[in-house]
Amino acid sequence: MQERSYLFVPGDRPERFDKALASGAHGVILDLEDAVQPERKPQARAAVRQWLAQASQPVWVRINPADTAWFAEDCSLLDAPMVRGFMVPKAQDADGLAQLAVRLRQDQWLIPLVETVAGWFAAQAIARVPRVLRLAFGSVDFMSDSGIQGEGEEMHSVRTQLVLVSRLAGIAAPIDGVSVAIDDAAQLDSDVRRSRRFGFGAKLCIHPKQVAGVHQGFAPSAAEVAWAERVVAALAAGPLGAVTVDGKMVDKPIALLAQAILAEARPAD
Repeated sequence: MQERSYLFVPGDRPERFDKALASGAHGVILDLEDAVQPERKPQARAAVRQWLAQASQPVWVRINPADTAWFAEDCSLLDAPMVRGFMVPKAQDADGLAQLAVRLRQDQWLIPLVETVAGWFAAQAIARVPRVLRLAFGSVDFMSDSGIQGEGEEMHSVRTQLVLVSRLAGIAAPIDGVSVAIDDAAQLDSDVRRSRRFGFGAKLCIHPKQVAGVHQGFAPSAAEVAWAERVVAALAAGPLGAVTVDGKMVDKPIALLAQAILAEARPAD
């Protein structure tokens, strides 16, 4: 199964942790950083540790940045059961990430959150750090740090670069940033479709009601599936000669794309 949705849950709201697991999100992130006020961070860490001791499924933990007073204690959660790995905010230091990576168990990973200009320029090195599963884009924080005003075409080059460095490093397609309009299904669908067009493989969520929309937005459309089926049928009918579908020649990359669409549309076992 391709992981398409990652749902944030405030680390100081343990009553929501099990609800998040039941949301259908492919990944749940217990958040010790932005979602928790400074004075509540020790309490949040203790709540996360206590819940992890009896958790039924692995989860991610977003820790605080390395230059904060909470980082060292947050890292102690790596020894807790059911921690799949850390989401690392303000990621911009590949060497620091590498030092954290050596502390991981064999079943643990890192998701660096690229949300600063410095992090974007260091993305290629960050993507190559061992134990990095995929990059995530903190688009809201990036706008604040960069001065870019807008999530649309203003961010096209930024998103494209994260997709390309991920492909170059051989890691999974990156996770796009959150949609802040929780109750706007049309905006969420537009955001997710954009993420998919740009080559992102997943999206961050801030509310359980966004999860289903993210899954739907990343799924191939009926038109895409119908096209892919026509391509596969044409190839089966004429494998030794030139094949055209809808008036266009089908070569190997097109055939592979069609097969990928059908595989993605196939119901999970």
